[in-house]
Amino acid sequence: MTETPDRMDAGRDVLIPAAHAGLAGRLHLTAPNAPVVIFAHGSGSSRHSTRNRYVASVLQEAGLGTLLPDLLTEEEAGDRQNVFDIPLLAQRLTLAEAWVHQHPEARSSPVGFFGASTGAGAALWAAAEPGTRVGAVVSRGGRPDLAAPRLEQVTAPTLLIVGSLDHQVLELNARAQTQLHCENRLEVVEGATHLFPERGTLEQAARLARDWFIRHLRSRPS
Repeated sequence: MTETPDRMDAGRDVLIPAAHAGLAGRLHLTAPNAPVVIFAHGSGSSRHSTRNRYVASVLQEAGLGTLLPDLLTEEEAGDRQNVFDIPLLAQRLTLAEAWVHQHPEARSSPVGFFGASTGAGAALWAAAEPGTRVGAVVSRGGRPDLAAPRLEQVTAPTLLIVGSLDHQVLELNARAQTQLHCENRLEVVEGATHLFPERGTLEQAARLARDWFIRHLRSRPS
């Protein structure tokens, strides 16, 4: 893959109460009560994901806060069943959302979810939870089909970003889009495969995500 610049040079390490030991994360707040986007990483990935750190840096430059949490502890991640346990990952994402709103600088922050690969299934599952305050969802190379039982309950505006050469996932996203009743859009990045390693494709996906979050989170009352 092409090298992706890592521009996430600010923020702080945090521990989100969950499980037995808590979940490690990386928090970057741009301004008091500014929108915050919480990331749900794909299987086998973590808060150290180079691709998601890059996307986060693009959001930060636009004034959006970010939280990159590990949704599993190291011990839990060693069990492959947990990696694909979408309800468990969604529960942890919901806990992360609640933690953000308990932060003194983010109590009124509009929150969005950004999910990659299997993480997109968790993001959409969590977005369908009754009483959720999530204001927008973006899926990059995602598996929304993993949240199929709940797609009809998602109310947050949802953007699905898929590479044109990621044929199977593109088909899954097109099918999932027909199940969404919220405002939604499917954006196809030409020439991109599943992980968006081709030159310029990850940058394009990041810009699409940035614009979606700005449109839907900054318009929400804090």
